[in-house]
Amino acid sequence: ERMRNRRFDVAPTAGALGAEINGVDLSEPLSDPQIAELRGALNEYGVIFFRDQKLTPEQHIAFAERFGPIDINRFFQAAPGYPQIAEVRKEPEQKVNIGGGWHTDHSYDQVPALGSILLARETPPRGGDTMFACMNRAYEALSDGLKKTLGSMRAVHSSRHVFGAASAYVKDAGGRLGNTESAVQDAVHPVVLRHPESGKKILYVNPAFTTHFEGWTAQESAPLLAFLYQHAARPEFQTRFQWREGSIAFWDNRATWHYAVNDYHGARRLMHRITVQGGPLQ
Repeated sequence: ERMRNRRFDVAPTAGALGAEINGVDLSEPLSDPQIAELRGALNEYGVIFFRDQKLTPEQHIAFAERFGPIDINRFFQAAPGYPQIAEVRKEPEQKVNIGGGWHTDHSYDQVPALGSILLARETPPRGGDTMFACMNRAYEALSDGLKKTLGSMRAVHSSRHVFGAASAYVKDAGGRLGNTESAVQDAVHPVVLRHPESGKKILYVNPAFTTHFEGWTAQESAPLLAFLYQHAARPEFQTRFQWREGSIAFWDNRATWHYAVNDYHGARRLMHRITVQGGPLQ
């Protein structure tokens, strides 16, 4: 009964995924039932949004730790004094942004992240939205024949071509990405995951980090991967989030893709990202 009186208002977005959580102040400690309810909303909607949150870096970290250990990003600059917080920063003169293409974070890790909690510290006057796509909807819309084929396949994910020393992305990022020598890990994951908490089936390949299907050449893999990427990027699987200062997006990295829209040249955008560790995938 007590928990029912403390419920948040969960307002689903107009898109295929996502819900805004109203009536919660994340600077205050939350009870275990409240955290369980937020986790349930994350599993159901793929990404949850919060508005008008005034968090210190310590409060941001404390909130993230309620969902699991923090995954320190090897490639991003940290917020000054807070190694747990990655800075996603674009200065007015920079052309290339971070995350400007469909991807899911850390799929190149053996145990990919559960998700990320991204907090807007400074937003451009207009633009700078983030788009999210639901990989359960994308999977469900495939034919039975293709579902059956993909069900036994695995794919290789890598960070070398993105974060490695030879990558154009690292060169364009103007010193904001470092530690390129650690971009040598590859991971193999099922193409279709069963989500560890919701049990939903998820299409788990992404254009940024998936290189090929296990046992297939890159050339053989390319046409089918291209089809899956085009299919999964259809608008009916998406939602679009407009940031304001103090907005938070907490996405489930296993169930969604995201895309940071690069349409605000000449303005600064500064976000603080904390990534929460996940569990093994199957």
